[in-house]
Amino acid sequence: MRKLDTRTIVVASHNAGKIREIRDLIGPLGFTAKSAADLNFIEPDETGTTFEENAMIKALASAKAAGLPALSDDSGLVIDALDGAPGVYTANWAEREDGSRDFSMAMEKVEKALAEKGAGTPADRTARFVSVLCLAWPDGHTELFRGEIEGTVVWPPRGTQGFGYDPVFQPHGFQTTFGEMSAEEKHGWKPGDAEALSHRARAFKRFVETCLEA
Repeated sequence: MRKLDTRTIVVASHNAGKIREIRDLIGPLGFTAKSAADLNFIEPDETGTTFEENAMIKALASAKAAGLPALSDDSGLVIDALDGAPGVYTANWAEREDGSRDFSMAMEKVEKALAEKGAGTPADRTARFVSVLCLAWPDGHTELFRGEIEGTVVWPPRGTQGFGYDPVFQPHGFQTTFGEMSAEEKHGWKPGDAEALSHRARAFKRFVETCLEA
């Protein structure tokens, strides 16, 4: 495993919600970070069929363009009753014909698909959020970190916090959705803590333990 010897990196994302969450997580560690969106980098085509492949595509594109280490996130909602969908195509379910993304529409698509499967009880609506972080260097070296959180898809959506599918995901052991949690509650982790809640915080914790800690 390669250690990160700089606190200047690129957040390899154009997704405002992801950029905000990653900055919330790296901020306490003293990082200086600009996003791929800030730097006007072209979004690479995400042609992978796994979270790991797509995370690597994004991180390597930004690392090589910036000449700096880059940290990307590829994440999605994996629903058992839908055979793992939307999965790596989580963002695609939100795409409109004009290229914009509408996650209210995407959540309605999920609910319609579950209804068609007859998934009416919590036991029928199990799911997990998956996040894979990739740290890439300009020379092409990469490190991958995966985090998952189990839960249930609920309807109707609840809460206006977070982003994406957060309002319909209720993690096991909680009565609130990610959409009803503050950023601090959702992540459930800061540097030095033993446990993390969200999929992204769990992946980030592994990144810190592997690439930052002595």
